[in-house]
Amino acid sequence: MKKFLFLAVASLAFSAEPDGLILPAGFHASVVSEGLGPVRHLAVRPNGDLYISTPVDRQSKGDGIIAIHMDANHKADHVEHFSTVAGGTAVRFYKGALYAASATSIYRFTFDGNDALLPKKDPDIIVDGMPGEHPGYARENVAIAFDDKGNLYIALPGSDNLCLDKTVPQGAPPVGLKPCPDLATRAGVWRFDANKVGQKFSNGEQLATGIRDISSLDWSAADGHLYGIMHGRDNTSRMFPNLVSADDENNIADEMHVITKNTNFGWPYTYYDGTHKLRLIAPEYGGDGKKVAPAGTYSTPVVTFEGPRAAPVDLLFYTGTKFPAEYRGGAFVVLHGTRNKSGYDVVFVPFNREGKSGEPKVFANGFAGFETTGTTPPRAKYRPVGEAVGPDGALYVSDSQQGRIWRIAYGE
Repeated sequence: MKKFLFLAVASLAFSAEPDGLILPAGFHASVVSEGLGPVRHLAVRPNGDLYISTPVDRQSKGDGIIAIHMDANHKADHVEHFSTVAGGTAVRFYKGALYAASATSIYRFTFDGNDALLPKKDPDIIVDGMPGEHPGYARENVAIAFDDKGNLYIALPGSDNLCLDKTVPQGAPPVGLKPCPDLATRAGVWRFDANKVGQKFSNGEQLATGIRDISSLDWSAADGHLYGIMHGRDNTSRMFPNLVSADDENNIADEMHVITKNTNFGWPYTYYDGTHKLRLIAPEYGGDGKKVAPAGTYSTPVVTFEGPRAAPVDLLFYTGTKFPAEYRGGAFVVLHGTRNKSGYDVVFVPFNREGKSGEPKVFANGFAGFETTGTTPPRAKYRPVGEAVGPDGALYVSDSQQGRIWRIAYGE
């Protein structure tokens, strides 16, 4: 298990990159498009066109899917909006078709030829009947991924930060429900046939459980495994000040796991202390900030992110060939940032062919426009949220605040 701590990157000097981005030597960024609004994730079509999801939350009704055609210089020269599918995190290409998630369904859009920017018809519904929106979060996260055997994976979050008994009187210590009802219908990962139309969510094969919130899911072609990153719990110190200190709260990790049959991430009964490398019993289930969870019940993360929470929102295993060899088969993780203190960058986690991870390191920094070690940092200028690899091997990154899209290439 590797741990990533958010430290100042003193070794990287500011360069002439757009928006003050900081990249490793040999990499350069360019702005593909801007002013798209509060976008989320993106996918690159084999012909180089970009497709971007838009959110549905308490402030926005979403804007369907944004399609961008790029010219020979990798700049947007035509932008279209299509469909009413919005709110889900995921957009992915599989066998030339665009798959997109809403809160309740997975859709597949097909195209007439290689040059048409927009789909040729209404989408097929691949999976329907997912649990849908819930009051616990401002946005419904749905993550999807594909393997090399024709399987579609869908990851859904729980319905709230914790799984609490609502009948406990106000002012009394919170009590967790056991069993937590979310674990029966959501808060996990399911497998479906990627090519079959009209599947029902209730007929999917569940692989993983115990997931609080997740928008990062990807298949590693290098080692043949599925990986996902769970957001750790919030406000534990505020709710249990006598048991969990503010420093303890900062140690609560966002957890990256290998996902196989019967993987249990541990929510809501436990949480992972990434600093001390311990899985602890949650206070609402009798934990005291020190009581260790029983061995053998829950999965151990391969990488953790903590100190304070940085919100990993996308995961991508690099399949291109244009980056140096050290990046091939490794994972890029987008950190959306939180509390104006940590994250706001893209980190890289090296993996070998056996699936062993190396130490994470910052790959792209400077999106926020301020030094995150400051005591009272301002609002971030940009917040990276999505990523995708193009057919040219470049890495594309989206911004959730102003709708900016960057292209990061090597040696250009």
